[in-house]
Amino acid sequence: MTEIAASAERSDEAGQEPISGISVVVPIYNEIENIDLLCKELTAALEPIGKHYEIVFVDDGSIDGSGEALAERARQDEHLRVIRFRRNYGQTAAMKAGLDFASQDAIVTIDGDLQNDPADIAPMLAKLEEGYDLVHGWRRHRQDAMLNRKLPSMIANRLISWSTGFPIHDLGCTLKVMRRELVAEIELYGDMHRFIPLLLFERGARCVEMETHHRPRLHGETKYGIGRTFVVILDLLTVRFFLGNAGHPMMVFGGLGIFSFALSFVATMVTVIMKIWGGVDMTGNPFLLLSVLSALAGFQLLSIGLIGEVLARVYFNQRGRKPYTVRQFLNFEDDSVAAGAAQ
Repeated sequence: MTEIAASAERSDEAGQEPISGISVVVPIYNEIENIDLLCKELTAALEPIGKHYEIVFVDDGSIDGSGEALAERARQDEHLRVIRFRRNYGQTAAMKAGLDFASQDAIVTIDGDLQNDPADIAPMLAKLEEGYDLVHGWRRHRQDAMLNRKLPSMIANRLISWSTGFPIHDLGCTLKVMRRELVAEIELYGDMHRFIPLLLFERGARCVEMETHHRPRLHGETKYGIGRTFVVILDLLTVRFFLGNAGHPMMVFGGLGIFSFALSFVATMVTVIMKIWGGVDMTGNPFLLLSVLSALAGFQLLSIGLIGEVLARVYFNQRGRKPYTVRQFLNFEDDSVAAGAAQ
């Protein structure tokens, strides 16, 4: 178990309210063979905890009948909530929808392929109640193929930990338990769902990593392969920028622009000196080309910085944008759905 916080006070010392209820968010895409067993395992894991719970399934535009199977299960079990998308939007959008409409003060996210073990929820919830804001899983003994799943994941986790200073072994593990009030403060888009621990940590959350069980996939096919590594790297660049400079992009682009102007000035001076004292032809002098290109780059970078400042203000003032559209809600209270849809 790895603690990622300056201190780990218990809930009474940290001033946090005890957990009264649990929302389990499960993104589903073409997992019809796993749904029945997943519902049974989740119910068996949540009932003994003795807290009010709901299971929020988000059907991400499945085409194998998963949506219909979830709808049928929801009619039989009042604890199940189902959100059905009009089409496939991706795991991040599905996760975002589940988090938006989760109503309890502790939120659990878990994959729908049965590789995460629902039995790990109870010990993770107990750890959360010690005063943490986020407990995220570590699939230490991961049951996946080495070449196209485990190795790229190891490389990505090392890269993320090194570049962000966030000590973590398994950022890609979907199994997490977190407090709802913090989750409501972050925006998810693109493929940012895997960076939830990093985004919460940046906001001051007390985080801890726990070893969890990981099981081989029995039914269906994985939706991710080695190609996702490149997506993770690109998302990492975005997250790294947002963590340090989202509110003031001119600090990055303006700094680079000033450096380009300084380089242009130096190259111009070298060109003039070579012309006056060395008699070197300015037309074919590479330093002249460097000065011109650097000056143009400086103007472009400053322009990007100004545009970034405008976009940052738009971003921080926008309200009501969602990266998905919902076809159907099942087993939700009308008031809570209306309130959530209006946000």
